Formats: sequence, structure tokens, C-alpha cells
Amino acid sequence: MATRKPASKSASAPNVSKDELLAHYKDMLLIRRFEEKAGQLYGMGLIGGFCHLYIGQEAVVVGLEAATKEGDKRVTSYRDHGHMLACGMDPKGVMAELTGREGGYSKGKGGSMHMFSKEKHFYGGHGIVGAQVPIGAGLAFSDKYKGNDNVTFAYFGDGAANQGQVYETYNMAELWDLPVIFVIENNQYAMGTSVARSTKSPSLWKRGAAYGIEGEEVDGMDVLKVKEAGQKAVAHCRAGKGPYILEVKTYRYRGHSMSDPAKYRTREEVQKMREERDPIEGVRALLLTGNHASEDELKAIDKEIKEIVNESAEFAKESPEPALDELWTDIYA
Repeated sequence: MATRKPASKSASAPNVSKDELLAHYKDMLLIRRFEEKAGQLYGMGLIGGFCHLYIGQEAVVVGLEAATKEGDKRVTSYRDHGHMLACGMDPKGVMAELTGREGGYSKGKGGSMHMFSKEKHFYGGHGIVGAQVPIGAGLAFSDKYKGNDNVTFAYFGDGAANQGQVYETYNMAELWDLPVIFVIENNQYAMGTSVARSTKSPSLWKRGAAYGIEGEEVDGMDVLKVKEAGQKAVAHCRAGKGPYILEVKTYRYRGHSMSDPAKYRTREEVQKMREERDPIEGVRALLLTGNHASEDELKAIDKEIKEIVNESAEFAKESPEPALDELWTDIYA
């Protein structure tokens, strides 16, 4: 793995306001604490099936959501809880869905991978690797057809970047100048195989050049750099210049899912990333060194967010399981 500078140094260049830094800090911390709680509930048997945590990757979706406007859409894979929270979905509804309860976003019938919010323009996590990419292009086609300037963010990982449907979608998106941003969340290990072992051309964003699609690589452990790249990509799409690719280099601290012991990498590697490149600690350092917040104020923020997360867990536990007749609702035939 390439050596990188500590986040507290790399994030210090942009001139940002106190309010912006605090907002990013709170948004990322909410995702981190929520995912930690989800991991606990999974261990207690309250969450069944698969559960893919976003811990370590928080700066990606928080930075990109900061570049959006009302009407923009997002679609992603099964590592999706962070995306839901970042676009403003209620933690209570998300946690209730994770636990299969009636108060969840899909009435307890979708679980971790199948939550949707029409209100927040969130079109789901998807369990089939890469399947969300052509759906993202379809959402963008809808906006182009309607003549507005909305943009769709289609998120997928480094593992899905080798799927054939991704490149079919690239071709169509460029042919039709679709306003879609393809976000490759490159956490370097896919389901458990490093990019170095699985991918001959490690600069995944450059593959778009074969279709004439512009793009760039971004430091995904630095929320300010992600936001800056997101603003550039959004401006490109809103100007009618077609799709854009962002390869956001990030890192997940946990295994691919809760059932993955992650023995394909060393504990020392993970610990080094936590100590030197953690996206939340990077912003925390900026807040402290810039005298934007004190240690006590940051502790108060953490306490407030833990309360929000605990409330979501209690709401989920108290919400009833779906009634049996729900098996016959929301179906095609």
C-alpha cells in the first residue's frame, strides 16, 4: 500500500469555514457511530443476513453530498448505510430496516441492501455487484429527457470496476452525454482481494478514456478534497458535457461484511491507516488547530451523536416486525 501523508496535514490547504468543517465532522461522525452500533446489533443477533459497514470510508459520501443540490440522485451498492445518512435519511428508519422492523424504510422487508427514499432521491443499495451502475445511467437519462440540470451519482467499488456492465454503461452514457458521475469507491480490497492482485491497470478512472469520459483520482480520506473534486464533476455534468469518473481512493477498517475476518491484510496495516489517515480525525485536528472548537465542544458533539444513534437503536427494537399479510404488498404480481 502506498505511503500517504497524515490527513491532518493534507486537509489543511483549502480555505474553509468553521461551519463547513463542523458540518463535515458531524456528518462523518454520525456515520461512524451508526455503523459501530449496527455492528453491535449484528453481534447480538438483531440484524440478520449480510451487513456491510462503511467505517473508514465516511469522507467519500460526505464530501460528495456536500457538492449536491435538491433533485440530484444517488444509487449505490450494498455498503450503503453511510450514503443513506449522508443524504439525510432518518437514522431511525435506517436502523429499523436493518433489524427487519415495520418502521424501516422498506417496512422491514428489504434489509441492509434494499432501502429506498423517493423523498431523498436515494434509489437503493443493490446486492448484485455492479448492477446499480446502469440504473444510475437510467436515472441520469430521465433527468436529461426532462431537461433539468440534475446529476446522478452512481457509486460502485474497485471490485465492481471489472464488471462488463460498467463499460457498457460508460459507452451509453458518453454517447448520450448523460449527467452521471461514476464514483469508484476504491477501498483497495473489493471482497477480499487486493487491487494489485486482481486488476492489471490500477488507475481505474483512466479506463473511461476509451469512451472519451473525463475523470480523476481523489484522496478519499480527505473530505475537503473529495468535496472539491465533487464540485468539479458536478459542474461538468450540469454544463451538459456528459459523464465524469471519480476514482476515490479510500479504505475500510472492517471486513467486506460482518462475516469477513479480513485475514488478507495485516492488523498493522489497518492500524497505520487509522492512526495516520483517518478522515474524521483529520477534520478534528483542523477544528482544534484552527481554534474552531475546543476538546469539550467536540466531546459534546460526540455525546449528542451517540444519543441520536442510541435512539435509532431503541426505535428499531421497539418497532414491531412486519405483519404476515405484508408478504402480499408492494409486489409486481
